[in-house]
Amino acid sequence: MKIQNDFRKFFRIVGILALAVLAPLGRGLAAEKEKVILDTDMVELLDDGVAMMMLAQAPNIQLEGVTIVFGNTWVETGTAAAIRQLEGMGRKDIPVFMGVNEPTRKDRFAHMAEEKRLYGQNFDSHKGAAGYPRPASWQQVYRERYHREPELQPRKEAAADFIVRTIRKNPGEVTLVAIGSGANLAAALDRDPSIAGKVKRVVYMAGAFMVEGNVMPHGEFNVWIDPESARKVYRAPWTEQVFLPLDVCNTAKLSRQEYQVLTGKITQPWARAMWKDYWAGPLFQQDPGFSSYIWDVLAAAVVIDPLVITREETLPVDVNDQYGPGYGDTLAYRGFGPEGTQKARIVFAVDQDRLWPMVEKVFDRL
Repeated sequence: MKIQNDFRKFFRIVGILALAVLAPLGRGLAAEKEKVILDTDMVELLDDGVAMMMLAQAPNIQLEGVTIVFGNTWVETGTAAAIRQLEGMGRKDIPVFMGVNEPTRKDRFAHMAEEKRLYGQNFDSHKGAAGYPRPASWQQVYRERYHREPELQPRKEAAADFIVRTIRKNPGEVTLVAIGSGANLAAALDRDPSIAGKVKRVVYMAGAFMVEGNVMPHGEFNVWIDPESARKVYRAPWTEQVFLPLDVCNTAKLSRQEYQVLTGKITQPWARAMWKDYWAGPLFQQDPGFSSYIWDVLAAAVVIDPLVITREETLPVDVNDQYGPGYGDTLAYRGFGPEGTQKARIVFAVDQDRLWPMVEKVFDRL
């Protein structure tokens, strides 16, 4: 009996020691998830919506929250779209925060049409939020668009305050994925400039460095809609900045064949309704050779899997905020940049064979 008792004690002690050793390891493995805040001018599915879903579903990512900024949409529109998609995914645990809803220049939208007439003829006429009236509320957008009552509500805390609070709480651990205008990040820097040195990195879908722009000869929309905010953000001393500009986004094209593959995967009614209204859908139907872009998806992809990046260059970057033909242009310098500029990693090529399965994986769940 004594020998049996001794064996029991021995194995009990071994078990306790094993738990003591493995418990911290388990916590370490859990902590390996990268904390991410998605800052977005949200639209349905492609491209912001899919970027959000990729981050929410990735096993190595902890999506701390989604902050909505004006850009392609007003904050009210973007909030409604984010909430409906999170509801559809069954991810009501991910909080949504409403953010800045106007550019730095208060008269910016009033002059956009004339600006494009003078300097941007033959380029995309898209003006984002400036192209339609601001909605009365996000609830109004939600009810009119989805014909139901929302299950999820945005938090009362302002987006910039949430960004600052989360970075302060987790120094060196938070990645900001910024795929809209720079206004929310600029507001966060105004509240606490020290956050720039406390993030892990900032990953942008923004800019056009060595290629022409999409809305102006050298202007990319996310920067052009609020150049002053973008300049403030890009000149901040962030720990690391990574750009997915048009230089690389133009190479990742959604073909008609891939569009049909994605279409065939969707089974949920809410997702089918959104996909039916995808702006490029009719163009794929009319023209077999048509292709579109997935812009913001690339920013999410390189955060989830850095090996997606196959070619990049580190250069000082800046934004032209002087009103004129080059207003809103992004600039990169091979050599020394102007005083106050910061270096950033600019991605020029991605591995398409790693990228597209990540996109298809999202549609497998829709």
